[in-house]
This record gives sequence, C-alpha cells and structure tokens, in this order.
Amino acid sequence: MSEKTPAAATPTALVDRSAKPRSVSRLIFLALVMIGASIVFFLFKDRLNNEVMLGILGVMAVVGIFFLVSTVIGFVTVMPKATADPLARAFIDTHPEGTLVTDEKDRVIYANHAYGVLTGSTSASDVQSIEAILSRHRESAEAVYRLTNAMRDGHEGQEEFRMSQPLGLAKGNGGAGHWYRLRGRPIAPTQGEGKLMAWQLSDISHERTEQELVFKELQNAINYLDHAPVGFFSAGRGGEIVYLNATLADWLGIDLTAFSPGKIMLRDLVAGAGMALVESVQAEPGLNRTAQLDLDLLKSNGQSLPVRLVHRVTATRDGSPGESRTIVISREEGGTGAHDAASAEMRFTRFFNNTPMAIASVDARGKILRTNGPFLQMFHGLVTRDDMERGTLLETMLREDDRKAFRHALSEAADKQGVIAPIDSRRADNDERHFRFYVNAVIEHSEETPEEAAIIYAVETTEQKALEAQMAQTQKMNAVGTLAGGIAHDFNNVLTAILLSADHLLMSLRPSDSSFADLIEIKRNANRAAVLVRQLLAFSRKQTMRPTVLSMTDVIGDLRMLVDRLTGSNVKLALEFGRDLWPVKTDLGQFEQVLINLAVNARDAMPEGGTITVRTRNVEAGEVEKLNHRGMEVGDYVLIEIADEGTGIAPEVMEKIFEPFFTTKDVGKGTGLGLSMVYGIVKQSGGYIYPDSEPGKGTTFRIYLPRHVEDEAEKAASAAEAAAALEAGAARQAKIAADGPEDLTGGSAVVLLVEDEEAVRRGGKRMLEARGYEVHEAGTGVEALDVLRELEGRVDIVVSDVVMPEMDGPTLLTELRKDYPDMKFIFVSGYAEDAFARNLPADAKFGFLAKPFSLKQLATAVREMLDA
Repeated sequence: MSEKTPAAATPTALVDRSAKPRSVSRLIFLALVMIGASIVFFLFKDRLNNEVMLGILGVMAVVGIFFLVSTVIGFVTVMPKATADPLARAFIDTHPEGTLVTDEKDRVIYANHAYGVLTGSTSASDVQSIEAILSRHRESAEAVYRLTNAMRDGHEGQEEFRMSQPLGLAKGNGGAGHWYRLRGRPIAPTQGEGKLMAWQLSDISHERTEQELVFKELQNAINYLDHAPVGFFSAGRGGEIVYLNATLADWLGIDLTAFSPGKIMLRDLVAGAGMALVESVQAEPGLNRTAQLDLDLLKSNGQSLPVRLVHRVTATRDGSPGESRTIVISREEGGTGAHDAASAEMRFTRFFNNTPMAIASVDARGKILRTNGPFLQMFHGLVTRDDMERGTLLETMLREDDRKAFRHALSEAADKQGVIAPIDSRRADNDERHFRFYVNAVIEHSEETPEEAAIIYAVETTEQKALEAQMAQTQKMNAVGTLAGGIAHDFNNVLTAILLSADHLLMSLRPSDSSFADLIEIKRNANRAAVLVRQLLAFSRKQTMRPTVLSMTDVIGDLRMLVDRLTGSNVKLALEFGRDLWPVKTDLGQFEQVLINLAVNARDAMPEGGTITVRTRNVEAGEVEKLNHRGMEVGDYVLIEIADEGTGIAPEVMEKIFEPFFTTKDVGKGTGLGLSMVYGIVKQSGGYIYPDSEPGKGTTFRIYLPRHVEDEAEKAASAAEAAAALEAGAARQAKIAADGPEDLTGGSAVVLLVEDEEAVRRGGKRMLEARGYEVHEAGTGVEALDVLRELEGRVDIVVSDVVMPEMDGPTLLTELRKDYPDMKFIFVSGYAEDAFARNLPADAKFGFLAKPFSLKQLATAVREMLDA
C-alpha cells in the first residue's frame, strides 16, 4: 500500500512590494473632489446664477451617466485587476532557488520563500539584500563586488564561492564548508519605475560533492589505465598523440610531466618502415577496424622496443581517416616453454618488417599474399591491406610493358627454377621511379600459406639510374670537350699562321693597292674564326681566364644598356637585385658573354615580345643542401637567374642544349656554340648552371657562382699586384716622356722561338726579324736545349709553344731554369694559362700570349717581357 502524505502549505513571498493600491487612492481622491464641489455650491448658492448652476449640474449628470454606462459595459473599471500573471507569481514564489529583487538603492522589492530559508530570514523585517548579507564575509565579498559592478554596467553574471559556515539555518557539511552559486542580471526599467536587479542564490554543496566523487572516480580510472601492465595511446586524425599512459611513457623514456597533447606524432614513435604497416590499416567509412601489428617502437635514447600493437582505427562518413586507439604489448622479454613458438614468430616478424628490402610473397598467378613494411612504404598509394585481402596482383604496380617479363619470371618460379633473371621496371603511376625485382621460387610450402609460389624482393634503383645517366652525360660532355679542345688547338695554329702572313703582306702594301682590301678581308674572317675557336675552348674549359673579384650587382648594372639594345624595343628587361650580395671571382669579360648570350637566347624565344627577368640573391649552404641539385657541392653561392616568357624548351631537347654545335635555330642563324660556351665559362669559374623550362611558359637558367672569401694572404697579394702595376705604369709613362712613343723594335735582343708548327714558327721568325730581333728557331723542347748549348746561353728571351712532341713547353722551362734561372720566358698557347701552369712550380715566372695572335701582339709581348 502506498501512503499518501498531505501536501505542505504553499510557500508565499516574504516581501512583495511590487503591487501598489493606486485604484483605491484614486477613488478616495474623486470622492473628496465631489464633496468639495457640493460644499462650494451650498455656500455660494445665492451668488451663483440659477442658469449657470443648472448648466453645471447638467454637465455633471451627463458625465455621471457616461461613467455608469462605461462601468457596466467594462470600458472603465473602478478597481483595475492586477496585471501580474498568477501562474508566474506562483512559480517564482515556490522556486527552490532564493530569488531577490532590489532597486537602484539596494532596497528589497521582492524576496521569495527559498531566499528566506537560505539566509535565515523568517519575516519581511528580517530580509536583507545580497550586498548587505554577503559583503561582510571575506569568502564572498569579492564575488559580490564583481557581480554588482557587472550588473550596473548592464551585464548579467554568475559567481561560485565557498563559505566555511552556512548563511542561514542550514546544517554544517561535516567541515567541508558550503558552496553557493550566485546569479545576477539587471531588469530593464518599466514605465514609472527605476532600474531593478534580480538575484538568485542557491546552495550547491551537494552538487559539488557529486562532482568531486565523479572526479575521484575518473582519477582512479586514469590511474588504473596509467599503471596497467600494457601500454596504451590515442592518436588524432593527423597522427598526433593526444594521450599515452604512464606504462608506455616509461617504456619509451618519455617524461609525462613535459608531455602535451599533439606535441608528439605517431611517426616519431615508430621505427623503420613500421609506419607503413600502421597506415595500411584503414577502416571503411563510418566503421571501425582492428589489426594486430608486430613492429618496433623508438625509445627516447634511440633504442628499439619490440612490441605487438592491437591497433583500432575509425573512419568518418566521408571516408577520411579518424582517430585511433592502440594497446601496446611489450615483447622485449622473451618467454620460454609454451612461449617459445610465439617468441620465434615475433622475432621473425620483426626481422621481416625491419629489413631495408621490400618483400612480398605471391601465388602462382601473382596475387599478393603478404608484404612487409618497406614494401608498403615503397609502393604507397598502389597497395594497402585491403587490396591484399581483395587479391591484388603484384604486376599492377609495374608498367604495362614490363608485365610480360614478370609473368615469365613467375612461371619459372612455379617450375622451381633456381636462377631467375631480375626484372627492371618503373612504377605504374610514376615513370621517374625505377625498381629492380628479384623473383625466388618457394621450394617448401608452409601450413599457413600453402599457395605461396614465389618471394619477390624489390629494390629501388631510381638514384642509381640517375647516377648512371649523369655519368653517361658527363663522359659524353668530357669526350666532346676533349675533341673540341684538340680541334681548337690545331685550328689556332692555322689561324696564327694566316694572321701573321696577312700582317706581313699588309706591311709591304699601301691602302691604295688592289690586294690590300682582300688581305683586310682575310684578316677579318680569320678573327671571326678565332671567336669560334674561343667558344670551343670555353666549352672544353681550356680558354684563358683572368678571374677578378666582382660584384654581380655592378656587372649586371653596367650591362643593362647593352642588353637593352641587343634585345630590342618589344622586349622588356627587368632587374631584381638581392641585398648585400656576396662577391664572386670570375673573368669579367667572359661572364659578360654569359649574360649577353642568355639574354639573346631569351629574346629569340619571345618573337612576340615579353619580359626578360634577371634576379640575383645569396644562397646559403643550408638552402643548397635542401635544393639537392645533382653534382652541386654544398656551400655558399650567389644565384643569378635569367628568366623569359618564351616558348620554352621541350624535355627531349633539354638534354642536349649544352652540347657543341647543337641548335634548334634555322640554318645560318646560330652556330650551336652559345650555350656550350656558357656552360664552359660557368664550370671554369667553379660554378653550376641548371636550366628549368616548361613548354609554352618560358625558361629559367639558374647560375650558382661560389662565394669568394678573401683571406689575408690574398689581400696582401692583391695590394702588391696593384702597387706593382701602378709602378710599372708610372715607369712606362716616364720612359715615353723621355724617349717618345713606345718602341716595339728588338734592337740587339736575341730571341729563341720554339714551335712545332712550321708555318707558325716561320711566320713568327719573319715578323720578329722584321722588327730587328735576332731570332733562332727550334721545333721541339729538346732541340731548343741544343740550340741554347750551341749559343752558350746567349739568348735574351725564349718564346715557346706549350704542346709539342718529345718535350713540351712546361718541361722545357723546368730544364732551362736549372742552367739559366733568370732567362725570360713566354708561353704561347690556345689553351688557358692555368691548364699548364699547374704542372709548374708555384714560383715559376713566365709571360703568356694566347693564340691566335697578330704581329703587333707578338712584338708587344716580347718587348714588355724584355723591359720587365
């Protein structure tokens, strides 16, 4: 039987000053007015006109009748009904939270029954405002102050505070104190009323106690999870670790006090290619999937921790990866007895997944049965665990052209062949990645995989193929360079003979002679041929260079006007200089040729016009390492970029652009030596050049020149060289002032001319003798030493070729210095000076004259060396 408890009396408000009896006061006021009017009529009845009195009484009668009729029909009410909603009033009167309404002067307008219970007030006279009660307690004063200020500013708020003793008649809380929640909000003023403040006070001690119990239970659960005998971690969608327990942190050596969610990534914890195994576990959209993985985790000290993961992943409805939860079982301590088989299996799985070689097993059809981590990593995007479960064929990862060879290798494996040729192929989705597949037959089948027919080992050979291609290209370029250098050397001898012979004939003719113009034309074309030879030597890196320390900002700025004229009016030149460019060391004239050649090529690539942009900036060693350009040493460089908006270069043409005589221009419009010369000059300067082009969008050539850092010895040498040049110039000017213009005649000087090319030797001898020199000649270095012995060393200067049979020029100089240490010596060669100077002692002194040369150049070189 259920027992019915009589309902308690409905609590009423302790204070309610919100309703004012305005209707009664109005009625009394009206009655007083009427009585006053009656007295006035009575006292002054004799003085008032009867007609006026009758008129006033008639008006009042009409007003009275109107008032009575309006009252009957409800148009006018004598005692207006209360406007408050009785339901709302009953709700707030009986609300369990203490409710208080005060005006701007903190006077109590309304207080419900619950407020009296909380504050200990039993009658209207005992009720005090919130500020009056709580401001005198240290625990609550600050909260009331903040809340009052907020309400005066028009904002509502909430505060919670703890009191050591209850406010009213509530019992103690066992020494735990009482918690209260105080809410406050301003009430917008109504017509005829000021601004009000509504307060709600509630005792939340029981609620706080429940929260503390829940928190303790949560702490206990976390403590149990933290100290479980297995590790546990949770990862977000991006692989960031949001939680790991103390057991796993202890295994990995991670300080939990310094751990913050998202700071460590899952890939930072997984060793080797194990991450590919983890990423291969993927769930269907909106579902979960759990997989068991054997791999190694990385400790903070770099050591490996063998573990077994029970890895559960989720997926969102759109199929994207979701969060994951993972249990980690340490396998560091091996078992014995019944655990031996499991431990052996674990060790094999670890070795299988941690080997650097990609491994997969397939059946006779080539269906993938199982793979290791490196295989999934190598063919990421082509194969997943789901693909293997669906029976994916391994040949789908190969190019179509190589699948036939792979099937043949599988048939040999099915036939238990011992030697199967490896297969070179590329990824089906990326032709730039090369692989070599080794196929081994399975002789003994295991119980787990009885259908296993072959084991496939895959090795990526992309880098090897790139090195082989680079080596082949380098060998080809070196071979072409050697050939070009040899041709240029022989051609220089021919040109030298032509120029000397032309000079000799011009000396005996007057400009009015009929053959004079023909000789000038011969000399002009010989000089044009000499330019082509210099381009060949530039490519072979055997041309003569005079490197100086340069600022690329100054070099490019000085060339701007020249390049503007060369590129024409429909091509705009834009310069973008980097700040504080480092100095470089190269030949000024040669590098100007590089810039001009690239600018002219850019102009030709834009027949409709466009913009050539030249940019410079510093590139530090760290950035160079990230660029990973093939063959480029790590260091500081100055980058010069020349970019156009032209037609671009096709990939098949890009491989040949630096080869001599290769050109895409029409016949007669290019020699094919321009870019080969650019390549040689940049290489001879110690730099690198890399083209980048996209057909239809333009081409960019990037030149990296090494930063030049001048040491103290180099500074001293530069200063001494400048002083010596200044002194020599001053001496030459003084001599000209004393003796008149410079005299290139030989006087009584004796010259030994050593040259294996008879035409050059004969022409040089004739020219020097015409200048008054006594000339002796020799065809080889050995013959030159014999002539010196015959003349008993009475030779003032030796002019020698560099490349000669029996004994070359540098060897001749070395032998000559043994007996004649002060004899003056000039090398003549079509090769660069440093090409043979490295074979001489560092202190060897000699002059140099580049082939081909004219009569005046030869005479000037000999005279200056004699006067030095």
